[in-house]
Amino acid sequence: MTNEELLNEIQKAKLLDADKIAKLKRDALLSGQSVEALISSERLVDGVKIAELKSTILKVPYKKLEADKIDKGLFGLIPEEVSRTYATVPISRSDDLLVIGMVHPDDVKAQDALKFLARRNQVNLGVYLISWEDWQTALRVYSPFRSEVDKAVKELGLSEGSGGQKVTSLEESADVKEGPIVSIVADTFKEAVLSRASDIHIEPQQTYLRVRFRVDGDLKEAAALPLEISRPVISRIKIISNLKIDENRMPQDGRFRARIFDREIDFRVATFPTPLGEKVAIRVLDPTTGLKNFESLDLLFRNREAVQQGIEKPYGMILVTGPTGSGKSTTLYALLQTLNKENVNIVSLEDPVEYFVSGLNQSQVRPEIGYDFASGLRQILRQDPDVIMVGEIRDGETAGLAIQAALTGHVVLSTLHTNNSAGVIPRLIDMKIEPFLLPVSLNLIIAQRLVGRLCQDCRVAEDATPQVQALIKKTLSELTEEIQSQFKEPYQVSHSGGCDKCRGKGVVGRMALFEVFSMSPQVEEIITSGPTIQKILKEAKRQGMITLRQDGVLKALQGKVSLEEVIEETEDL
Repeated sequence: MTNEELLNEIQKAKLLDADKIAKLKRDALLSGQSVEALISSERLVDGVKIAELKSTILKVPYKKLEADKIDKGLFGLIPEEVSRTYATVPISRSDDLLVIGMVHPDDVKAQDALKFLARRNQVNLGVYLISWEDWQTALRVYSPFRSEVDKAVKELGLSEGSGGQKVTSLEESADVKEGPIVSIVADTFKEAVLSRASDIHIEPQQTYLRVRFRVDGDLKEAAALPLEISRPVISRIKIISNLKIDENRMPQDGRFRARIFDREIDFRVATFPTPLGEKVAIRVLDPTTGLKNFESLDLLFRNREAVQQGIEKPYGMILVTGPTGSGKSTTLYALLQTLNKENVNIVSLEDPVEYFVSGLNQSQVRPEIGYDFASGLRQILRQDPDVIMVGEIRDGETAGLAIQAALTGHVVLSTLHTNNSAGVIPRLIDMKIEPFLLPVSLNLIIAQRLVGRLCQDCRVAEDATPQVQALIKKTLSELTEEIQSQFKEPYQVSHSGGCDKCRGKGVVGRMALFEVFSMSPQVEEIITSGPTIQKILKEAKRQGMITLRQDGVLKALQGKVSLEEVIEETEDL
């Protein structure tokens, strides 16, 4: 089934509209990627729906794969190269029957290759159709991190974590074989992507080279390497990031893109000199985890309605607020994905550009040469934009220009640092914005925090303790009757103890808690009469705003997050 044939079937099934179909056809043609890879990377349609649709058309039974239950011993029957080339993976074997999963069971070349392997191994073949996402997950089983690192270290004739306090010289570094170093660096990046890490830290210690991953906000050690390979590893990273290898006295910034698990991933690199050698921090910008669409934001009840109404307005400003690392950029990108249409010109100013999104005109500011958010905003208005995204409002000049852009018929999206949504208006006034400009320019304020998303495979629900029951009841009593009616006593909360799928952590990724506040005539009166956070918060609650804690409690009752973490994250609000 060709890309075009699949897209035609998707359109017939009404899984995507005509605009999205046309865009996918162009992107597939330009990038050379399969339609399923593009749909997955942009999270346009659940992969299971695509697989079920293909199963019906091709008359091949569909099977949902569970990667942790795949027999790794079967991987010797289908080499990794064959699995990657022909989008297939072994599922099970009984007697002389080998059951395999194929993303493209109608691919004649794949069929020939598998028949050859079956004859060589003297087995018959049974075929299931699997989703592109399940195949990608299964592929990762082919790349165990620690064993590969151990193998590379042994090739160097060293032991993991060895080295004492010896610091190698450049001459000694040059004697280390290059091949194993390349493997160690490549395997580290692969494992970071597999672990859904947002950052990689490579840090020389006194006795070893420490590799840590930040996963779901927490830093954990992933490997301990011999100190002797510290400089070669960091030099390898510098080479692929186009940084100066001989400069180790000053910090440097770079970037590179790599194809890992059959998808393009950006890595943002920053070096930092320390007495023990250069430390490297690498931001992993994986579009499949960092880029979300509007549906995957998990906006509930009024929050969803308010944001939907806000982004449909023809002009005005939408501000996303919260502390550093609260997912503001992810929310902005999700809103931009919704606004990203062929007849809309979207221009962004970012510092730095985190994800490259097809259809957006993205620009990175460079304050060191005078190209900052303020000067960039002046230039953007000459680009005939419909939608403007400013990465962050940091000063009064940028705030003023953004307000003016919103007043002159543009949709403006940006971020601001405040504790909650009610604090945005006093903060803008403190930045010397005239109060009378705010009611006509500011449409929507979204505050957010991040908490761990409970693993649904090992999640267990149980009745809350009497104390927690009382807290939940009090929280729900402040919400509308429509919301209260959906949750009955005794209230249940969930915990995840850990399983193979979540690697024993109990959480898989993170989820945002939201607080959405809309502009209204009542808020305008408060602004003109002297706004305070207390007055604004009172009006917001009168509107029916769901606070960050209330949103967290609702998601805890739905079994999505831990109530304990919600209380901890919203304690200061």
